[in-house]
Amino acid sequence: MIYTHRFQVRAPLAAVSEFHQQTASMGKITPPPIVVRVNKAPVRLGDGDSMAFTMWMGPLPVRWVAQFEDVTESSFVDRQVEGPFAQWVHRHSFVVIDANTTEVHDEVTVQLHESNRWWQLVGFGMWMGLPVLFAYRGWRTRRLLEQAA
Repeated sequence: MIYTHRFQVRAPLAAVSEFHQQTASMGKITPPPIVVRVNKAPVRLGDGDSMAFTMWMGPLPVRWVAQFEDVTESSFVDRQVEGPFAQWVHRHSFVVIDANTTEVHDEVTVQLHESNRWWQLVGFGMWMGLPVLFAYRGWRTRRLLEQAA
C-alpha cells in the first residue's frame, strides 16, 4: 500500500531539510493525542543512523526503530527495522519552488503483518490515520518554520 502527501512551506530548502533531520522535530509535528518519546537517537539524523522511539496512542505503547538512508539535503528515507508493520518505507523529498518556498513530498509504502493479528489491527489503524497525521504534520511544519523565518 502506498500513501502520498504534499504541502508547501514558506522556507528555503536548507531550513526545511535541517528541520526534518532534527530528532526533536518528530515530537513537534506529531498530533495529539499521540505522544512520542525518543528512546535513543542522535540529535541530528544522518545516513545510517537509527532512532528508537515509543508512540503512545492513549494507553497503547507502540515501539518502533527506524533506520535512516540516502540522507541528502533534498531527501531521505526512514525504514522501519522494528515496529507494527511488516514493512514501512517513508521517503521524504524536498523540492525548491523558489528561494523562499519548498514543497515537501511524503511517500509511505507499507505492508501489514500477515501472521500476527494484533499487529495487523494496529498497523491497519495507523494506515487509516495517515491522512490526519500528515495533514497535521504539514500544518505544524508550516507554522514552526514560517514563524522562525
